Amino acid sequence: MIKKRMGARAGAGPGSVRRGLRGWGGVTGMAVACAVTAAVALLPLSHNGTEVLGQGASVPGAAQAMQTRADGCTDPEASLPPSSSSGPDIEKIKRRGKLIAGVDQNSFSWGYRNPAAGRGKDGLEGFDIDLVRAIAENILGDRDAVIFRAIPTNQRIAALENDKVDVVVRTMTINCARLKQVSFSTAYFQAGQQVLAPKDSTITGYDRSLAGKRVCTAEGSTAYEALEKQSYGAVFKDPHDGTEADEDQLTVPNQLDCLVRLQLDEVDAVVTDNALAAGQAAQDPAVELKGDKPFTTEYYGVAAKLGADDLVARVNQVLVDYRSGGANSRWMQSYKHWLEAGLPGIKAPPAPKYRSD
Repeated sequence: MIKKRMGARAGAGPGSVRRGLRGWGGVTGMAVACAVTAAVALLPLSHNGTEVLGQGASVPGAAQAMQTRADGCTDPEASLPPSSSSGPDIEKIKRRGKLIAGVDQNSFSWGYRNPAAGRGKDGLEGFDIDLVRAIAENILGDRDAVIFRAIPTNQRIAALENDKVDVVVRTMTINCARLKQVSFSTAYFQAGQQVLAPKDSTITGYDRSLAGKRVCTAEGSTAYEALEKQSYGAVFKDPHDGTEADEDQLTVPNQLDCLVRLQLDEVDAVVTDNALAAGQAAQDPAVELKGDKPFTTEYYGVAAKLGADDLVARVNQVLVDYRSGGANSRWMQSYKHWLEAGLPGIKAPPAPKYRSD
């Protein structure tokens, strides 16, 4: 089930992958490993009702206004004020009767398919999945009124631009560059880039210990952008990155592919969000986060199509309700259930920022 290029590189079928993977235990670990590259295309994960993709509706001139804001971006986390009002994008979802959400199905504790103990009909669970269900409940009155679509890291923006999904809730960092292509809600989680490597590695963090090391990142990720700015001599680019001949060895479509390559000794380290890396370290006791803390500060947002202002404002209203209640808020309950063990010490969600224009 591992991608063909990967199998050829490793000389491995599923049986030899099991022998090569170090530290993975139990059925759940192998289930995730087999699913790593299953989501290279957009895959519908739930078919409760008719799937209607359609064409996205937007407010005239909204895309141009968002483009102007992105070009003069100074505070990317500032989003539209919350609102419960309807609009063309909300009405489209209501007519369909389903929210179509782009998610991950391989990121432990964030969005993953748990064959042993699925909480929903689709078996998907995690911190991001809880938020998707809260959005569906607000718009449609039913937390299960969702069609989930698995999206590789490098296809998140394309899925929105091509009207394949209404929202992407997939540990997606808000930044100025992405605001030129999609709209974002207020921040729902704070994360940062960190290095993941075997416990016995000589790599000590995002520093000169990376010199000469093979480092894996996901295509289109902020981790890749960080290495482009400062790599400390690490090898992190494939010879044919960005072309049809891309080897997908050091830069991969799905972030979890990096963990599998690390376990197969095809790379020496992974650079990714500490939030994702903590889940991967929980899956594999042979690896750990290197360095005392993340070397960037990033915020995850719910992404929508550029100009889908009514949907973004509604999601921001959902987040107002989701954050409210202090230690008993739905946000804190989800954090404690899914993330606290790997990312302890978080006392509250990030405070929202709103635009004044």
